[in-house]
Amino acid sequence: MNAIIKPRRFNGTVRVPASKSHTIRQLLIASLAEGDSVIKNPLDSLDTRSCVNACRAFGAEITEKSEELWEIKGNNGFKNKIKPGIEIDVGNSGTTLYLALALAGLQSEEIRFIGDEQIQKRSAAPLLDALAGLGVHVMSKNGCTPISVKGPWKGGKVTLICPTSQYLSALLIASPLAPAGTVTEIDIPLLNEKPYIEMTLSYLKTSLVSSGKFAFKAALDYSHFFILGGSQWKAFGDRVHSVPGDFSSAAFPAAAAAISGGAVRLIGLNALDTQGDKYFFEILKTMGCDVYWQQVSDTDGKTEQALIVSRKGDLNGGTFDLNNSPDILPAAAVTAAFAKGDTYLINVSHARIKETDRIAVMTQELAKLGVSCTELPDGIIIHGKGAVSPLENTIIEGHGDHRIVMAFAAAALGCPVPLEITTAESAAVTYPGFLELITGDKLHL
Repeated sequence: MNAIIKPRRFNGTVRVPASKSHTIRQLLIASLAEGDSVIKNPLDSLDTRSCVNACRAFGAEITEKSEELWEIKGNNGFKNKIKPGIEIDVGNSGTTLYLALALAGLQSEEIRFIGDEQIQKRSAAPLLDALAGLGVHVMSKNGCTPISVKGPWKGGKVTLICPTSQYLSALLIASPLAPAGTVTEIDIPLLNEKPYIEMTLSYLKTSLVSSGKFAFKAALDYSHFFILGGSQWKAFGDRVHSVPGDFSSAAFPAAAAAISGGAVRLIGLNALDTQGDKYFFEILKTMGCDVYWQQVSDTDGKTEQALIVSRKGDLNGGTFDLNNSPDILPAAAVTAAFAKGDTYLINVSHARIKETDRIAVMTQELAKLGVSCTELPDGIIIHGKGAVSPLENTIIEGHGDHRIVMAFAAAALGCPVPLEITTAESAAVTYPGFLELITGDKLHL
C-alpha cells in the first residue's frame, strides 16, 4: 500500500501505543510461568500477534478478555509437554524470534521457526552458536529462518557477541528454566543496547523464583553472567502488569511536531522506564525543541504524566551517540534533515542489521528530499539546511520497514509538496493507526 502524506502542522494529544519490548517479554514470561497472569494494556500489533502465536505454540492459553486485558495460563516451563511437529511463524518480529528460539531449546520436541522475507535475511547466528554450545540442537542455513531448535539444554560456558541486545535477553529469560544443577555462563565481548538488558533484568529481579540463594549473577558492566538452572517464572497473578507506553513509537509523533513546528502532548509514557529510546527526547531538546513532563487530568479527573514536545524557533544540528537506541535513527535522521548545520548520528553500526540497513536506506531516501548525507560505517552525517526540497511526485521507498515508513510520514508534514511512501502498511508492525494519526484533521486519545 502506498500512502500520500500532505504537509500540515501537527498539533494535539496522542496516547502512545504500549511498549512492544515490554509486551513481548511479559507474554513469554507469563507463558512459561506456573499459574495465571494478567497483562493490562498490551500492545496489539503485528509483532505482538506473532509473539502470541509463539506462546500458544508453547502450550500457553491466552484469553483476550478485552482490548485492554489479556489473561495467560502458563505452561510451567514446558513441564506440560507440547505437541510434536510445531512450526512457528514469527512474521516480521525479530524480538519474538530471538527470545522464542532460546526458550524452545529448553524442551525435547523439535520446533521450526519461519518468518517473512525480511526475517529470512536477518541472521541469528551468534545466538544459535551460543545455544549449540549449551547443548541445544540447532539446524539452519547461515543462521536465518527457517530454523529448527530442539533441546535438551545441558548448560556450560559460551561467548556471545551481541550486536543486538535481544540475543542476551533471550539467554537471560531461558537460562534460569534449564534443569536443576545446570549452570549457564555467558561472556559478552560486545553488547549494544544496554538499556534493554536492564529491562530484561528488571523482570528477572521481580518475577523469578530462584532454586537457591540466587538465580543469576551479573558483572557490573554486563560482560559476564552466571545463571543457575532449576528456577521458575512466577505468574503475575494479582500483580497485574500494565504495559507502559513505547518511547520508540512516541518518537514519531514527536518528530512530526518538531518538523512541522507544532506541539504534541504524549500520554501513556513512564518517565522512569528503562527504555533506551527515551534518548530521542534529549536529542529534540538539544536541537532546540521545548521538551518537558507535565501532570494532566482526563475527563474523569484521573491524573497522569504527559510529555510535551513543541518548537517555535529553528532546529539545530548536533552529535548524538545512538549505541543504546538504534531504533530512533530514522526519526532522528528525518528531524536532522530540517535542522541547520550538520547532525552526526554515530556509534550505531547495529542499525544496519535491523529490518533493513537503516543507515544506507536513510541516506538513500533523504537524498530524494534534496538532503545531502555522508554515510559512515557506524552512522550517518546529515548536512541540514533548515528545509528540504523534494520534487513534485516524489516517491519514498518504505522498504517494508515500519520505522522508515513512519519517519518519512513525519517528514512529509514539513515538506513543501506531498510525499508518496511505499509499503506504508508496515507501520502496523508496531504502531497500528499511525498513518491515520498523521494524516487526520483531528488527533484522538
